[in-house]
Amino acid sequence: MILFGIITSGLDVAVILVVFANTTTLAGFSRDEVLFLYGAASVSFAICDMFISNIDRVSQHIKAGTLDTILIRPVGAWIQLAADRFTPNRLGRVLQSAVVLGYAVGALDLDWRRAWMIPVMLVTGIVIFTAVWTLGGAMQFVLIDAPEISNALTYGSHQLNQYPLSIYARDLVKGVTYVLPLAFVNWQPGLYVLGRDDPFGTPEFLRFAGPVAALALALLAALAWRQGVRHYRSTGS
Repeated sequence: MILFGIITSGLDVAVILVVFANTTTLAGFSRDEVLFLYGAASVSFAICDMFISNIDRVSQHIKAGTLDTILIRPVGAWIQLAADRFTPNRLGRVLQSAVVLGYAVGALDLDWRRAWMIPVMLVTGIVIFTAVWTLGGAMQFVLIDAPEISNALTYGSHQLNQYPLSIYARDLVKGVTYVLPLAFVNWQPGLYVLGRDDPFGTPEFLRFAGPVAALALALLAALAWRQGVRHYRSTGS
């Protein structure tokens, strides 16, 4: 299963390579720069996918009534759900992403005085994706039987961050910068590491605003989760 995870996640890299087999740049970014952005986002996402993704199974527990059992235990429901059916075989995705990121960092002529941002952006990405997964789980207390909404938020967010945001419409980029701060997973800090200007002309200070955006989203997700648990009324059976 670990090997299967490496192969399946490698298909995303294959798509990038196919694109660059037909062009030299994508929205002004070279192949190695795109692989850098892909690797940074994918490492953070894959770690969350391994440790956090089972949060979206909360709807199954709500429907089955087994969430009641979770809530009476002396451990937080969020931690129990995250650990529910933990699958270490997802380590393959983490390894594949780390290899791509390592290759891109080695292939690019980076200014190493900016390299301190790389671990910061990885931690920021982990916090943001964790918050997104938590928000998706919190929505299940209201929607009950709509896990695809959570998947659209989580896996959809990852797909969005696999490429330079400059390939998307300006309004979409504004939304993932000022509303749902996905741009701080790899785009804004990545521009700083690469020494690139933002094609959309965002202020320079946003390159360093990732930790603040991640903290704000995490607090919002924690509040949403708390409200969802507080308003849970069991199955009624």
